[in-house]
This record gives sequence, structure tokens and C-alpha cells, in this order.
Amino acid sequence: MAGANGGGTSVIVRLELHKEQVTFGKIATAIGDAGGDIVAIDVTRASKMTTTRDITVNVSDPEHTETIVQALKVIPGVRLINVSDQTFLMHLGGKIEVTPKMPIKNRDDLSRVYTPGVARVCMAIHNDPTKAHSLTIKRNTVAVVSDGTAVLGLGNIGPEAAMPVMEGKAMLFKQMAGVDAFPICLDTQDTEEIIRTVKAIAPGFGGINLEDISSPRCFEIEERLIQELDIPVFHDDQHGTAVVILAGLLNAVKLIGKQLESCKVVITGIGAAGIACTKMLLAAGVTNVIGVDRQGAIVRDETYSNSAWEWYAANTNPFMEKGKLSDVITGADIFIGLSGPGVLKVGDVKSMAKDPIVFAMANPTPEITPEEAEPYVRVMATGRSDYPNQINNVLCFPGIFRGVLDCRASRITQEMKLAAAKAIASVVNDDELNESYIIPSVFNHTVVEKVREAVMEAAYESGVARRRNRETQDNMNND
Repeated sequence: MAGANGGGTSVIVRLELHKEQVTFGKIATAIGDAGGDIVAIDVTRASKMTTTRDITVNVSDPEHTETIVQALKVIPGVRLINVSDQTFLMHLGGKIEVTPKMPIKNRDDLSRVYTPGVARVCMAIHNDPTKAHSLTIKRNTVAVVSDGTAVLGLGNIGPEAAMPVMEGKAMLFKQMAGVDAFPICLDTQDTEEIIRTVKAIAPGFGGINLEDISSPRCFEIEERLIQELDIPVFHDDQHGTAVVILAGLLNAVKLIGKQLESCKVVITGIGAAGIACTKMLLAAGVTNVIGVDRQGAIVRDETYSNSAWEWYAANTNPFMEKGKLSDVITGADIFIGLSGPGVLKVGDVKSMAKDPIVFAMANPTPEITPEEAEPYVRVMATGRSDYPNQINNVLCFPGIFRGVLDCRASRITQEMKLAAAKAIASVVNDDELNESYIIPSVFNHTVVEKVREAVMEAAYESGVARRRNRETQDNMNND
């Protein structure tokens, strides 16, 4: 999922200090000398001889935490009681819960929400299944489905280990767009079993968000589910990334005075995100896209065992450029990295066209660091939150699903994704647009509403919206 980063965190160190042997000044010095940044101090207990303090310290990584802990342990008069990682504390017991929309205060309430009153509602849906959209949570609920095979930058870590990520995704759905999302982590990596399982649970959901499923299996899973279900299916690692990258590019080329359609674009990392990004660029009118992987540029006179690469070879690289990245990047206007750290060299950037645009998306270490690229690029973007121009899927998926749920779209079309990209780009107005601000912040509250409106409009124009009344948001009995 684009947008993860390797930024630091904070820990709480609980220490018992013997007053006659150590002062807090020594503690603060030891933490500072170890590179820690004290941000809070709380006295939790005090006696005649000792004090117990919780010290909140900003650290860069777990190894940094261990360095600080070891520095404190050797100080006479200090007893280390506990070290609590703030991130782990936030995950204790999970990050989401289910809460009722109204209280059950008496027998009458109970008889309405459950038996016997609920039977009437069940039969109403039985007689007209479309009423499930107005009489159940289906109208506002998305399943976030993963098999744990491609989690962030962690790889194949399994369904249990994927749960914290999917819970986080559910939190973002709710906070950003008011969508109720639930994590579904499947204990299978069999393509057919995943498809069968998602189809089996689909009646309870208004949309399916596929997440962190490895390539090339993710292509077939998504394509089959789109064909076999009547609710939107969206693989965010592919299409969310592509939408936000396109949004950033629309503003980047606008800033430097180029036309996106005439740009030469080189992409490294031709997996799920790379292929989806290429399809988005082609749909946006770009004609010269060159994909590069470990074997070099993908070109149509070669044969590939991966069917997705066969499609890629047939639809890209119109001038049949061959060789390594350093060979084909000469004269390129745009570089998009969806691969790994250090792939793009300074010499490569120097060989690009005037005012080059570099989107280095590898996390936590990009294909080239902004510090290395800065003297030679006009516009730089990464997937990290600690640099300007963060390309983050959070700008995309909440608004897209808010829109498709509100208009009851049967699927998400390429036109809807293009509309979403243009809507995200439009949030940055001409007065704000500059090299360090081509994409809005994920906390910009206008993004979701603009994406929602654009997606709904495109859904009606594409003929996939099933709500007859665009304006009414609450009364769905007639849909």
C-alpha cells in the first residue's frame, strides 16, 4: 500500500530513580547523548527515597530504543521498570470496534431490533433483495480483503500479521469518509479459494477493497470478482496508487508548462502498481511509456511468461527502446519508481529532459533520495510523509468508495478513476501550486467530497450507477 514510510516513533520509558544516587539531569543527558528527544515527563509515584517517572522519548527505530535503554541501565541508582512502544500501545486489543446505532433500553426495543419484529424486515428483503441496501449495513459497508502475501514493504507475512494494516485501513475509511469497513484476512493463498470466499461473503457488503495481495495473482482475483459480483471491487495497491500518481503528475506538468500527453515516461517496477499506473497514463492520453524491470526495458519483440507483461509489451514502448534503466531514461520527462531503493542514479536524472519530474515511490527508502535528486529535478515526490509531495492512497480510496456507495455503482470504471485523479489534483489551486506542493495533504477535508462528487458523476455517465435519484442520500427504499 503506497504511503507507508519508515519514520520514527516514540516510546515511554518507566524508570525508578533513587534520589540519593541519581538526578534527573543525568537521565536527560544520557538520553540526549544517545540521540533521544524527550517530549514528556510524568511522575507516577514518589516516596522519600525514590521517584518513578514515565519519560516519553522520540526514537528513530527499535535499534535506537535499545541504545537508549542500554545507556539508562548502566546509570547507578536507576531501575528500568518497563519500556512501552506508543505504536504497540495503540494496537492493544485492535484498533476498531462495532457499536450499535441506537441503545436497546427495554423489551419493546429488543422486539424491534431482534425477534419477533426483525422477521418482517427479513421477509421484506427476501421478497425484494434490493431492499438490503436500505435495510441493512450493506449500503455503507466495505470488506477490506487480504491474504497477507504483499503487506506494505514486508512481503508475505500471512493473514494474522496483516490484520493491523487492514484494521488501520478500516479506520481511515471511517474517519475520512464515514464508510464502515471491516478487515477480512484470509488463511489461503489459493486464487480460486479467495475468489470463492469473497463471493460468498459479498451479500453483506456494498463494496470490496482488495489489499496487499501479491502479483500476478492479484490481477486474476480482481478481474474475476469484477466479472462475477454486482458490487464494486477495487484493488487499492493497483488503482489507488495509479490514481494518486496521476493526480500529482497532472499538477506537476501544469507547473512546468508541459503537456502530459507528449511526455516520455519511464516506470521501474512492473508489478501490480506499475501496470495499473501505466494503464492510467495510457487512458489519460500518454503514448510513450517505457516499463523497466530487473531484466531491462519491456519490449514487444520479446516473449514473457507473465501474461501481464505480454500485455505490457504490446501496449507500451512504441519506439522499441531496449536496455537498462540508464539506457532508456535519456530524454525522459517523467520517472516513476515503484521498485526499490537506489535504483535511480544521479547520472540517470542528469540525462533526463529539461525540468525532469521524479516520483520515487519505494518505501521506506526511495529509488533516489530527495537530497540526491534536488539539484537536478524540477518536481520530486515520494511515498513518505517526511518529504513534500507525499503520494498516499488515502487521498483516493475513501472518496472513491464514498462515491460508489452513494450512487450504488455496480463497478468502478476507468472513467471514474480518471475523474478521481482530476478531482484530487483540483484541490491544489493555481495560487498554491509550486514545486513542493503538487498534491493535497491527506488531512485536507475537501478531498473526499471532491472525489466523491467526481466519481458519482462519472458513474452516471458510464451507466454503472443504480440509484435513480442523485440528490437524496438517506431514502433508498425506491432504489
